[in-house]
Amino acid sequence: MALLLILLFIVVPIAELYVIIQVGEAIGVLPTLALLLADALLGSLLLRHQGRGAWRRFNAALAERRFPGREVADGLMIAIGGTLLLAPGFITDIFGLILLIPPTRAIVRALMKGFIGRRFVVGTVGSFGAQPPPQPGRHYDFDATAEEVPTNGNGGDRQLPG
Repeated sequence: MALLLILLFIVVPIAELYVIIQVGEAIGVLPTLALLLADALLGSLLLRHQGRGAWRRFNAALAERRFPGREVADGLMIAIGGTLLLAPGFITDIFGLILLIPPTRAIVRALMKGFIGRRFVVGTVGSFGAQPPPQPGRHYDFDATAEEVPTNGNGGDRQLPG
C-alpha cells in the first residue's frame, strides 16, 4: 500500500513533468499549454456526456428491478476518468480517456471483474445453511408488507400474530 502511495504522489507527477517538458521542447511552450487546456476542456465535456448516460442506465436498471452493478462500475470509472482528464498532464489524460471511452471502459470493466472475482467469494445467505427450518403454521413475508401490531394495552411488548 505504501508503495502505491509513493508511485501515486511522487513518481506520477515527476513523470508528468518530464513528458510535458519533452512535448514542450518538441512543439513549443504555447502549443503545449494550449494542448493541455484543450484536453481539460474535452475531458469536462466528455465527463458530462458519459456521466449523464451512466446515470440514465443506472436509473433504468433500478426501474427494471435488477442489480445495477455494471452501471455503478461505469459511473465510478467515468468519475475517475474525468478527474484524471482534468488533472494537468498527458499521462493522466491517456488513462482518463481509457476510462471515459465506452469500448475501452468495457475492457477495463472485464479486467476488474476478473481481478475482483479471484479475490472475493460471492454467495447468498442460504448457501451457508444459516436458514432456520420452516415452522408449521408460520408464514414469513419477504416482500416488505409488514404492518404494525397494537400493544397489549399497557405499553408492554408487542407480539407477532401467529
